[in-house]
Amino acid sequence: MTLRVRNLPIRSVLMTTIQISADHARRFLVRRHLLAPPRSLPAAPASVLSAVERLGSLQFDPLELPGARNHDLVLHARIADYQRGWCEEWLYGPDRRLIELYNKSLNILPMHELPHYRISWQRWAAEINDGILTKQADVARAILRRLKADGPLSTAAFGEHAHAVDWWWAPTRASRAVMEALFVTGRIGVARREGNRRHYDLMERLVPAELLKLKESEEDAMTHRLLSRFRATGMTRPTGTQSEVMYSAGSSPERIRRTQRLVDDGTLVPIEVESLKGTRYIIGSEMPILKTAADVELAAGVSFLGPLDPLMWDRRMLRELFGFDYLWEVYVPESKRRWGYYVLPILFGDRFVGRIEPRYDRKAKTLAIRGIWFEPSFSLMDEPAFIAALREAIEAYRSFVGATRVTWPRTRPGRDIAGALRRA
Repeated sequence: MTLRVRNLPIRSVLMTTIQISADHARRFLVRRHLLAPPRSLPAAPASVLSAVERLGSLQFDPLELPGARNHDLVLHARIADYQRGWCEEWLYGPDRRLIELYNKSLNILPMHELPHYRISWQRWAAEINDGILTKQADVARAILRRLKADGPLSTAAFGEHAHAVDWWWAPTRASRAVMEALFVTGRIGVARREGNRRHYDLMERLVPAELLKLKESEEDAMTHRLLSRFRATGMTRPTGTQSEVMYSAGSSPERIRRTQRLVDDGTLVPIEVESLKGTRYIIGSEMPILKTAADVELAAGVSFLGPLDPLMWDRRMLRELFGFDYLWEVYVPESKRRWGYYVLPILFGDRFVGRIEPRYDRKAKTLAIRGIWFEPSFSLMDEPAFIAALREAIEAYRSFVGATRVTWPRTRPGRDIAGALRRA
């Protein structure tokens, strides 16, 4: 057992900072992220709810060049034989257990946690009610009337309101801007999607009435919002340069104060990791995972992680703890990309060993591996278990996206791996 508490037995002071090795921290993170082994949750729709409860939220992104969107990649990495319809059923089916809301970005969140996240509606309302919803009041009234009578509807149903207005990053159609404004202020919600086209309906039709009535103080809501960052990453800090992790969870002093509140009530436990500066925090209820991860050997499985997977949120921790420097290059000009447009990290056991760029051609039903790159410290020749684990991961991914065949690039790594997979 490698857990150490400063001069005190671990059972007596959970509030005292626990010291662990870097190896222990990596094993803990991979296990609590449900990636050891990968795709280990049962092949059932209920596993989607289990994964979301563990991680707290799934970041939504509309791009699906690799054959699926980010949240589906997150779930595929953790659930055996995952099917996209499982998540959509919980989001848009008659028994809604998940909901799309803003929390740092557009996220998929547990429906029962809605009262914690109403704070985003309140914060948006101050700006939007006196802004676009006042300037485009006629459009807003028309949209709400139509939704009440005929919803759910998409922006395509409001062609008569196609004039351009200034909105967020660029001018856009008034109907789209107003519907998004009504969405971020909690008046309407996403009832379903057709591809990436949102169909909205009145929020009171999507959320149980008793749940929609519940509210909490701004302090409690912001504390829960901060907690959602710790739930997503599994082990992180309330301050530092990982702004992508803590963005919109309050100022730095507020995050520190709220973190201490969560430590005081046992929700969080402070952790110090060998060779890493500063105190990090884990979820108190996950202490059993930390203890069992101390000396357990991980199965040598391979996962392809989504670019916005919760394990990837704290990029600084990835560099310091895993020695893996990852940048999602989708917003990087092509001439400046080092890897590719939509490249996924490769996790092998508790190590990030490389990157892979899968691209799914729906018409040809082909999964084309456009590139694969390995870290300088990783050698295929020294890892006999890797090829078998990669083959299993590729086959699971091929089945997941619906491809009938897989092609590999004509680069040296691509040819070598294709040959090794054929021999295996």
